[in-house]
Amino acid sequence: MASKIRLDRFLSESGYGTRKEVKQMIKKGIVEVNSVSAKDPSFKVDPEKDSVTVEGEDVFHTDEFYIMLNKPEGYITSTKDRELTVMELICDIPRFENLFPVGRLDKDTTGLLLITNDGELAHRLTHPKWKVPKVYIATVKGKLSEKEIEKLEKGINLGDFVTKPAKVKVITEEETTSEVEIEIKEGKYHQVKRMFEKVGHPVIKLRRTSFGPLKLGNLPEGEYRFLTDKEIEKLKRATGLLP
Repeated sequence: MASKIRLDRFLSESGYGTRKEVKQMIKKGIVEVNSVSAKDPSFKVDPEKDSVTVEGEDVFHTDEFYIMLNKPEGYITSTKDRELTVMELICDIPRFENLFPVGRLDKDTTGLLLITNDGELAHRLTHPKWKVPKVYIATVKGKLSEKEIEKLEKGINLGDFVTKPAKVKVITEEETTSEVEIEIKEGKYHQVKRMFEKVGHPVIKLRRTSFGPLKLGNLPEGEYRFLTDKEIEKLKRATGLLP
């Protein structure tokens, strides 16, 4: 028999936003439990028995977690480390210790990080076979020439491997720096930094803005949200888990 949980937690775990966001939804009166309006975020529901709707749409609770984190600088992408890890930022999630990051972002890299307990999806998202694209915004030293952009786009020899073709777009140029969007389909160690270093433009800042069909959007740095059902479906389609 499932134990009852708070309504705000139920909605947050079901992908309807952060605990703060779902509390606002509940107080607006758009959430019903068993066809009765529920305006108290602490109201207890039984995930197996109670019917919960948001604006008339059924909500389905699951034991599988899919979380998007906007990783800030200074955190290690690991479940355990002597230094601060990204898990510190999601420690209010029930059973968070069973979750793990998909792939990695360097300590000084920010942006979209997917955290889940779905091992099969995580494996496919990081496996070269599925060629899941990742988009980064890099602030680099200097200005890229057309020839340097062409090298990055065709694939560049980093010594231990040759990168696959990338998509590169210069967003802005200043006197001594440039902001560049780059899309890659691998996830090798320090890959983006090494690519720009190879063409003579060391990375100053790096932020991931998308991972496959997932977009970071306006999620504040250091905060997380649960993925929606549609986002999960898109991820599974992108990796062949759904037709």
